[in-house]
Amino acid sequence: MIRALQKIGLRSEMMYIAGVASIGMSVAAWVASYFGERADTDRADRWGLFVGEWAPTFFALGVAMRIEEAQQGPQGLPEQERGQQGERAEDYVGTVSW
Repeated sequence: MIRALQKIGLRSEMMYIAGVASIGMSVAAWVASYFGERADTDRADRWGLFVGEWAPTFFALGVAMRIEEAQQGPQGLPEQERGQQGERAEDYVGTVSW
């Protein structure tokens, strides 16, 4: 599932942003329900909790994607294929003269 999310272009940073946005949306949903609908506190609490429960899911997906990204190379290559790319930064250390 994590690789499928990466294939469609999602990254761990996007999941973290979605988690933080979910927290903000939770507060907004509570306020909108409490004041906009003139509903009681119980109904507003249910809306706020419903949206607020998304945040841990987004953060967990962000962590899983971060782990997957760390195991891949800079171009998204698996660890075993990274060394086959030829030129590396270590090859150039000390070769630049000013």
